Amino acid sequence: MNLDAMPLTRQVDFVFKQLTDELLNAQAGTVIIQIRNNAVGKYGIRHHPIESRNGQIGQSEQGMTQEQIQAFRQMAIDSIKLKRNWTHGEIMYDFSVRTGTGAWSASILFESNYNMASSMFRYTPKFAQHSFRDAP
Repeated sequence: MNLDAMPLTRQVDFVFKQLTDELLNAQAGTVIIQIRNNAVGKYGIRHHPIESRNGQIGQSEQGMTQEQIQAFRQMAIDSIKLKRNWTHGEIMYDFSVRTGTGAWSASILFESNYNMASSMFRYTPKFAQHSFRDAP
């Protein structure tokens, strides 16, 4: 698969399709997508902690439904339109399913990353390094 030829929205769609089974079992967490040169690098889900009472882990409840995953995926794709003028960073989609109500909520966080090593300039010290060693 050539990621350079594939738009970022399509890559995000692919990521959510790959994570569908995991989202079906997750009540809350964060979908993390790392972007390098406008292409998806790593991706995954950071699950929120599993609660226990008196040392016993209770029965896990159903995560998102197929319909909720579809809506979540569409929201993620639509959010790419809000990404402006950066090519490296992370997109984090925080989500939670409200127990007993069938409702869910999500928020989006964009993080851009820059690297000084790839910038157009290089730091040049005012004095050459040997000049301090030669001083009396």
